[in-house]
Amino acid sequence: MTLGPLEYLVIGFKEDRFDGSIAKEIEKIVAAGIIKIVDIVFVAKSEVGATTVVEIDNKADPRFESFTRLLRDTKALFTPEDLERLADSLPPGTAGLVLLFEHRWAEDIKEAMAKRGGFLVARSVIPPEVLEDLSAELESREAVPAG
Repeated sequence: MTLGPLEYLVIGFKEDRFDGSIAKEIEKIVAAGIIKIVDIVFVAKSEVGATTVVEIDNKADPRFESFTRLLRDTKALFTPEDLERLADSLPPGTAGLVLLFEHRWAEDIKEAMAKRGGFLVARSVIPPEVLEDLSAELESREAVPAG
């Protein structure tokens, strides 16, 4: 079985405001076969710096009810040390939804590359701050009339 690349991201919140909308959007890309959820964890850091880690594997926990359908094939691959490090990185008084997912769209590409002796030379994720700067620059270019 070929695995696509794995990636994790942390979606931060200033408050515990899960209303199901994020889970609904994640479900759309899972259903489309673009990604597969490998692990979902909730982390939080209190105003005084105490951290909390909650594995979202308790399907009966009403706080995470909207994520139940995403838990079918999870593998719980994060280590306790990984999760503590991620919780520690949060600003005080915030929470984070930690998602580990597989890029399913890349599986066939990876297989085709291997069959032809190809290999990945580099891969990187562009930081959000760079994307924000780029978006602002593109918007300012669009605002200037062509002359």
